[in-house]
Amino acid sequence: MKPLTNIIILFLALACNAQEKNSVNHDLSLAEAIDSFNIDKSKISVLIDKSNFKLYIRVNEIVIKEYPVVFGKNTVDDKLMQGDKCTPEGKFNIISKYPHKEWSKFIWINYPNDDSWKKHNTAKNEGRIPKDAQIGGEVGIHGVPKGMDFLIDTKYNWTLGCISLKNKDVDELYPYITKYTTIEIRK
Repeated sequence: MKPLTNIIILFLALACNAQEKNSVNHDLSLAEAIDSFNIDKSKISVLIDKSNFKLYIRVNEIVIKEYPVVFGKNTVDDKLMQGDKCTPEGKFNIISKYPHKEWSKFIWINYPNDDSWKKHNTAKNEGRIPKDAQIGGEVGIHGVPKGMDFLIDTKYNWTLGCISLKNKDVDELYPYITKYTTIEIRK
């Protein structure tokens, strides 16, 4: 099939699926969605929507799979400093990924990046955060402690600023995330 035809089929399938189940490809694993639509894995990107508690796997702006997620305790504000319990907003890249003994997997994003530093320094200069505030770091996408999927189901924001999803979901997503995957986090 031609690539444009694949995209049209994908769009129609997603539209029907979203209307029926209110979730994109909830009944397909990410591998099945990628294989079914013959998707180039190198074109995968991640969009995290804080207001909808969703992590979307996209190809060329088309959502192929979505997962429920939770965040730091303060879901309204952008991360400006260490300890504010906010999840950062903006565009990020992957630093590393590795198995994690408490949360199944950890996908480390490059917070703070240049844009994060600008926001942090502006907030200091405007007096919105203390002059001696540190920016923080080690923000990523990870699972939950074993047996704690209810944290995601109940939308309980428990992290210090990371994005958390069910362990089965982070395990499914993990193989498709590379150092070239872009991550966008928005309000």
